Amino acid sequence: MERERHDPSADTEAVHGVHLAQLAAGAETSVQHFSIEPGAEVPAHSHRHEQAGYITAGALTFVLADGEEVVCEAGDSYVLAGEEVHGAENRGDERVEGVDIFSPPRTDPDWQE
Repeated sequence: MERERHDPSADTEAVHGVHLAQLAAGAETSVQHFSIEPGAEVPAHSHRHEQAGYITAGALTFVLADGEEVVCEAGDSYVLAGEEVHGAENRGDERVEGVDIFSPPRTDPDWQE
């Protein structure tokens, strides 16, 4: 068993106001923490990985390729299919926090470059 502790000071600012951290990775999945400041957004993108997540604080608006918007609040979970185009926006007044799980593991995301 491997154990990791999240150190927020080591997070990467992937885009302005969006902080990400790899937490753990195994043979089949990886776990990532995210923190998104009010007004910040994750640009539309896609990746081969299925992405399941859970919001622990705030509310995040997902913007899908067809223009559909889905709001996930603290306590909500979600799943995005691999290759599904999506972006996200924090339209609220508080920071959004949560975790994402990727399968297969997303151990080399472009935001780490």
